[in-house]
Amino acid sequence: MTTTMNRAATAPLVAERGGAPLALDGVKYHYPARRHQAAGVGPLTLDVAAGEFLCVVGPSGSGKSTLLSLLAGFLKPQSGQIRLGGEVVRGPHPRLTLVQQEAALFPWLTVAGNVAFGLRGVPRAERSARVLEALRQVNLSGFESRRPHELSGGQRQRVALARALVTRPGLLLLDEPFSALDHATRTTLSGELLTLWRQSGVTVVFVTHQLEEALHLGQRVVALRGGQVALDAPAAQTSVDDLKALLGE
Repeated sequence: MTTTMNRAATAPLVAERGGAPLALDGVKYHYPARRHQAAGVGPLTLDVAAGEFLCVVGPSGSGKSTLLSLLAGFLKPQSGQIRLGGEVVRGPHPRLTLVQQEAALFPWLTVAGNVAFGLRGVPRAERSARVLEALRQVNLSGFESRRPHELSGGQRQRVALARALVTRPGLLLLDEPFSALDHATRTTLSGELLTLWRQSGVTVVFVTHQLEEALHLGQRVVALRGGQVALDAPAAQTSVDDLKALLGE
């Protein structure tokens, strides 16, 4: 395969700062025939190392959304197991966080309130410190008192990232988080995401339709086709043309 330049492929891993290994062992989930539009997956066997940045690509109907729902614990595998840090995932897990296409912020809460939402039960002083640090990481210091309607689309997505990172997850799932943004904002946030990943060491599974984005961000790329893994390769050894040919685009 053609080799392409990839910044994330050479980034040092810092898994000791929060990443957790992810393992799928014979995972299968198929929807009842003719009763659901989403595509099923499996059986899938896949390992993601602690601190790795994995990108998942594939055409519509390839099973990307089902895979994310399984990883997030929203769906239970019909067969096989998903393990995070050695522990079987049986439902939504405190060590994983999902960031979706829409920021889904609470409009009645401030930026700080939205970021702090997942820290219920954490002592107030620690909660405040962690919120401020998360906002600093996503370049939103000074925006603590703003409401979501006062923010741009890119700023709202930064708040969603801060809300995810403030819980210090072992696994960060991202479902096309930049798809609704313009090209310039998308490029900026992609760069910021790489910086956040390098600093935190969190394990990342990033789903995208954009092949260039997958190769730019990921250390590794998995291509799904018909609910199966059609490609699992280092991003630095893969090109957009390779992926287009494989996926029939």
